[in-house]
This record gives sequence, structure tokens and C-alpha cells, in this order.
Amino acid sequence: MFDKMIYLDNSASTRLDEKVLDAMKPYYFDTYAVATSEFGYSMGIDAKEGLEQARGVIASSLGATADEIVFTSGDTESSNMAIKGVCAALKKKKGQHLIVSKIEDFPVLNTAKNLEKQGWEVDYIAVNADGIADLEELKGKIRDDTVLVSIQHANQEIGTLQDMDAIALICKEKDVLLHTDATHSYMRSPMDVSKTPVDLITMSAHTIHGPRGVGALYVRKGTPLEKWMDGGYQESNRRGGLENIPGAVGFAKAVELVSQKENEFLSSLRDYTIKRVFEEIPHVTLNGSKNQRTPHNANITFHYVEGESMTLHLDMRGFAVSTGSACFSRSLEASHVILGIGGDHERAHGSIRFTFGRYNSMQDVDAVVDAIKEIVSQLRAISPLYNK
Repeated sequence: MFDKMIYLDNSASTRLDEKVLDAMKPYYFDTYAVATSEFGYSMGIDAKEGLEQARGVIASSLGATADEIVFTSGDTESSNMAIKGVCAALKKKKGQHLIVSKIEDFPVLNTAKNLEKQGWEVDYIAVNADGIADLEELKGKIRDDTVLVSIQHANQEIGTLQDMDAIALICKEKDVLLHTDATHSYMRSPMDVSKTPVDLITMSAHTIHGPRGVGALYVRKGTPLEKWMDGGYQESNRRGGLENIPGAVGFAKAVELVSQKENEFLSSLRDYTIKRVFEEIPHVTLNGSKNQRTPHNANITFHYVEGESMTLHLDMRGFAVSTGSACFSRSLEASHVILGIGGDHERAHGSIRFTFGRYNSMQDVDAVVDAIKEIVSQLRAISPLYNK
């Protein structure tokens, strides 16, 4: 039916870069020992050196120090470690109150809901029509017993970027710790922890053409963090379990391969997609901030059509995109993000997320927009809502 799938769902995951795989291979076939100290055997010492070099690369990308980086199995573990670890460490000392935004990704949102079942009080901060957190509400919700604020740097669906400098300033003034999920902004919209006083940052490799199954958590020095997963004494006794050394090395290589030029190119793909859609297809809405968004995300609602129908039609033509429709959600609920920015179920059901990566081109954009024009026209022709 088609020669090659045009993959436009790079926020879900990305194709591994061959250079990343090349960097990882020696740690599978040659230096495959467990990381050991200078008192161990040579292969283990070499493995340890590879792990620490990778840690240094991740730290440098944030303006952090190497001992502030904890390698994990990915963004889900990182966010669980950050929130549960801080809450456990400060529960008796400070209280049981947590603040998150309403449009967080599920690792944060469901961790908060789990803590509610354990007796924690959670406030969910509203966002405006662009997906930007209400900072006045945040100020008003922080209390003496607030243990942690967790507000994402970039939204996973609509790409909206939060003003982390302003959020961090509020948290510092109120003497409360701040965690941010940067899974969808890391290396795309840089953050420097020497300038932005965030205490904990979630990162993942698989969204920047790195390997799956590895991520990291930045933990600012002095941040109380109780070990939440029992096991050995790895990662300076902050995480149990053998380190994924090939994954860490691949993560670091993926970081080194991201450039400002690439991010500017992704922005051009994003802007070109939005421009063509809005010029050539009527009854569309951009979801998320027009100016304050990640360089690789364009989320658009096509009114009077169902997102799942569009996704399936696009798949049959060789395009991979995602939708906020309930039919594509395991929870069978419409996108909580679109609803959170004031959209209704119809807007959520008709939303399509295009997210771009290193292996996309302007030709890909032209091809998918041309296909969407035909598909939307066909679907609206049989839509009772559109015909009204």
C-alpha cells in the first residue's frame, strides 16, 4: 500500500539514532560487566567509567554536577522517585500536601492520585486556554504543610511550555520544593539549573532518539529524597537495581547529537504544518500556546470529524500520528489535557498531534497535509454535525 511509514508521533517515542546504537554496542559485547569501583576487576572498572562519563554528559546539559544525576528506567520511574521520595522524606517534618497541574502526564497525575488514597491532600492547579498554569492560583494554594509542587516543563499533548523561572521563583519565596517533568522538553527547550532553581527534573532518552528503558532524575544537592525502591546500593544508594550501562551511554550519546540547528529545523516543520493546515482547511483550532510551545509539536483539532477516523485513514495511507480521542485511550476517556484547557469532548475527539523528529522533512509535512485535506473532506461529507 505504501513504501515507507512517515512517522509523525515523535513525542510518543523516537527512532534510535544509529550513532547511539554504535556507542552502546561495546557495553553489550565487550565491556559488559557490572560497574565496580577502583578495587574491582578491570572490565567492571571500565564499565563504571562509561557510566560516570555518561552521567557527566547529562549533568553538563543541565548546568548541574554529576552527583546530582540519578539514572532510572525512564520518565515514569523518575517522576515516581521524585514525588514519592520527597513526600516520604518530608511527611513527618512538614505535612501531607502536594500541588500538581491539571494537565500533567500520567506518571505525575497518577502518582498524585495514589498519594491521595494514602491520605495526602492534593491541589490540582488550573491552566488557561493555552495550557499555561495559573500562577496566582499556585501562590494561593501553597501552604505551610505543602511538601512539593510538581508542574511539567512541557505538555505531552499540546506542547505548551510553562514559565519555569516564574514558577521556581514562587516556590523559592514560599520555601517549597519544585519538581518538573521535562520528558517532552529536555534538549528541545533547554533549562539551566544554575539559573532556574528547580529541585528535581524528570528526563528520558527515548524522546530524543535515544534508547528506551533509560531515563534520569536531576536531584539538586541537599534535596531530601527517601529511597523508594528497595534493592542494592546503586546510584549512591538512591536507587536499587543494576545500572543500565549501555542505556546510560546511549542516553548520553543522544544528548550529544541534539543541536540548536536541529531544534530550529523542527520548529520550521511545526510552523509549516500549522500554516498549511490553517490556510487550506476550514474549521480548525490550534491546541496549546501559539508562541510558548516546544519546537516539535503541532496539535490541531479538525472540527466535525473524529480523531480516531482520521488516524486510521492516515495509517492506511502510511502516516503515523496520535489523537486525543477516547477511542485511542486505554482509560476510554477523552484527553484530560484538551478538557483541561477548556475544550469540550468534540474538540478532544477531533484533535490530532503531529510531533516531529530528526528523520522528518518538509516533504513529509506536504504529504500528510495533502492527505488530511482529502480525508477531512471525505469525513465531513458524511458527518451529520458538519451537514447541520
